[in-house]
Amino acid sequence: MYSRYARRYARLVTMPTNAPSPTAERVGGTPSAHALADVTTSDSTLRRFLHGLPGVDAVGLEARAASLGTRSIKTTAKAYAIDLAISMVDLTTLEGADTPGKVRALGAKAVHPDPTDRTTPSTAAVCVYPDMVATAKAAVAGSGVKVASVATAFPAGRAALDVKLADVREAVAAGADEVDMVIDRGAFLAGKYLKVYDEIVAVREVCGTSARLKVIFETGELSTYDNIRRASWLGMLAGADFIKTSTGKVAVNATPANTLLMLEAVRDFRTQTGVQVGVKPAGGIRTSKDAIKFLVLVNETVGEDWLDNHWFRFGASSLLNDLLMQRQKLATGRYSGPDYVTVD
Repeated sequence: MYSRYARRYARLVTMPTNAPSPTAERVGGTPSAHALADVTTSDSTLRRFLHGLPGVDAVGLEARAASLGTRSIKTTAKAYAIDLAISMVDLTTLEGADTPGKVRALGAKAVHPDPTDRTTPSTAAVCVYPDMVATAKAAVAGSGVKVASVATAFPAGRAALDVKLADVREAVAAGADEVDMVIDRGAFLAGKYLKVYDEIVAVREVCGTSARLKVIFETGELSTYDNIRRASWLGMLAGADFIKTSTGKVAVNATPANTLLMLEAVRDFRTQTGVQVGVKPAGGIRTSKDAIKFLVLVNETVGEDWLDNHWFRFGASSLLNDLLMQRQKLATGRYSGPDYVTVD
């Protein structure tokens, strides 16, 4: 059944009579269904569609996010949620001082987050700069842990398109399983939506079938919830496999409210096109309590289809240690403290 937002979207486009399944494949970097293909034919049609999306009720959005954050989780469910959150972490190091040794250590931690307890799930991925992809691939070889690479002149995205695409090619050639690109926020805020769309499509083409594409909006710089909704739809129309809140390099990163808004967008996009897109909140999520709040948002907004690391991730570094400490406490009844987890 359409949500109230999806019903409004349906008036903006013509739906096909045979909508594809939720697992429909992408063709040429865009949804194979192309239920929304007409809206990207020109700058004017794209603008008309994006500005025709329902305005966001900021008070209502924040109130719902806050309300869902108060849900209590009992012991058994909490243990499940902690393991699920661990499996969704993109363990990240994106510093100028990154060394091969640090990346190898991070890869080892991603594979076995708690060396004293091999029942601890591995993280979803290790996220590094393009020049560290090969080192990270070697560190996680044979484990199932993915290697993600930031690209497109991360974190500011201030570079010519050919430079951005070279960045992506380097990451993919080195074996990146996933590419986290940043959009040109300046172009977006100036209303140059087709320029942003075309850049995402170009990056999607370079990724090909080798790497899944996460599109980072830097929500803290988009100023309004309406812009976050527009960016979410723009990214999905251009072929994003994931939409991601932030780089973690600005003051305002992932929040329950902006993540809830993006979850609503992927839900309604799948209603319209049959294509499922993942969501990755990143930056500022540091505790198990925080992570569980986000999992409640996922469950209550988009349901079990997204409660899997193929469709939901946490971009984090310090979060994993708190998850491990809380897991140890549930298992032993004692709080071990930070000395019992590795320092990244």
